[in-house]
Amino acid sequence: MPSFLDFEKPIAELQGRIDELRETASEGDVDIDIDAEVARIQAKSDKLLRETYAKLTPWQKTQVARHPERPHFNHYVEGLIDDFVELGGDRAFADDNAILGGLGRFRGRKVMVIGHEKGDDTASRIKHNFGMGKPEGYRKAIRLMELADRFGIPVVTLVDTSGAFPGIQAEERGQAEAIARSTEASLNLGVPMVSAILGEGGSGGAIALASGNRVLMMEHAVYSVISPEGCASILWRTADKAPDAAEAMKVTAQHLKELRVIDTIIAEPLGGAHRDPGRAIEALGDAVEKALGELDGKDAAVLRKERRAKFLEMGRG
Repeated sequence: MPSFLDFEKPIAELQGRIDELRETASEGDVDIDIDAEVARIQAKSDKLLRETYAKLTPWQKTQVARHPERPHFNHYVEGLIDDFVELGGDRAFADDNAILGGLGRFRGRKVMVIGHEKGDDTASRIKHNFGMGKPEGYRKAIRLMELADRFGIPVVTLVDTSGAFPGIQAEERGQAEAIARSTEASLNLGVPMVSAILGEGGSGGAIALASGNRVLMMEHAVYSVISPEGCASILWRTADKAPDAAEAMKVTAQHLKELRVIDTIIAEPLGGAHRDPGRAIEALGDAVEKALGELDGKDAAVLRKERRAKFLEMGRG
């Protein structure tokens, strides 16, 4: 059972009652028929879950996008990519575990997969720096994109980061330049590029891997130039205003589809991707397969032209 978010407390209470009933029945000396009561409470819980997720606020969607049990890059690669071979290092400074990538086969098609990995527990989150890429990570991404371009292999990027790493060491090693170069490399690719926002798409750290011909976004993901807390701290001098900032910035997939920042919203299982990772991973795979199919047969010049036009058009009209 997934851990519950603050706004899911009524649902958590109903699930707790179901657990108590089952525990009471299992501990009793005489068999107790609880099936009818459990079914009644479960139906009530499912109805409440459906109603809750049908009217999530932007701030609540931000919480869902950050859920610790939400599937990450490694889960999607394991579920969708056969014969995956990870390629590490930027050939200049080091390997960055926050940004991973490699070659594999996606439903019979050769692809280069690149994305952010946040980690699943304390140890892995520290190892992957919570998905916050450093300059060497973005330079690794550039190297892998150029390798894919050289051999005519489509690129699929999976974005899930609160933003690029803000430490002084990253700035000393050229963080801004690396992000800009990665964005430039994406726009210059002569092969199809499909990008998907899995959870958080934060700032330049996200756009550096999200400048694709098609940009997909999970239903409860968020995508913005700054986190709601960061925006609130700048405008109101307090992070307590983060819900207001999330509303004003239009960070949700639904808002961004209306603004033509993204192309496709990928439906998630009821209650978010963390409640049924398998179905979420399969849904992403179907959307990526469709997007790649739409780009088949287009030559390098057309792909570059369409990709650049797509981003230049944003904000006009």
